[in-house]
Amino acid sequence: MAHLTASVEYGIHCLLWLAAAGDTPLSSRDLAELQGISPSFLAKIFPKLEKAGIVTASEGVRGGYRLAKAPEDISFLTIVDAIEGEKPLFECQEIRGRCAVFNDAPPNWATSGVCAIHAVMLKAEKAMRDTLAKETLASVGETFGRKAPPEFQGDVQSWIDARLSARAASRTRQTP
Repeated sequence: MAHLTASVEYGIHCLLWLAAAGDTPLSSRDLAELQGISPSFLAKIFPKLEKAGIVTASEGVRGGYRLAKAPEDISFLTIVDAIEGEKPLFECQEIRGRCAVFNDAPPNWATSGVCAIHAVMLKAEKAMRDTLAKETLASVGETFGRKAPPEFQGDVQSWIDARLSARAASRTRQTP
């Protein structure tokens, strides 16, 4: 897990919307436009989520993405690793052995064991991964649900329904 990019934020927001949509598949374009983010950027994130088994995709007029698991079974750590890969938070370059006074022959005391700086970074990474593993889409969705006014979910559902209807009508007009 290297530096967390905007991809993680976009991905988690979309997954929260998919959790709220239940069995209704949503396109990555609709999810992007709902949130005011780039559809092409978001289209690069969903294949990673699908490959990790977090979402499933279906094709067709009513196609799109759905959660592949219950929201309680999808941890933030799983999402982060799916989007960013399992890269370390810190990559130690072992510069402790390059000190000029060693004349290219560092003594064993200087390079043995894990570098003290790297050890701190490993500890920090473990704490972050442990925290991300404890949070799920369901737990964060509940927090969001308590904060949003009751009419918000209805407004979003109306927006989604209008998009799905428009898409279906457009395909019907194109079919001879």
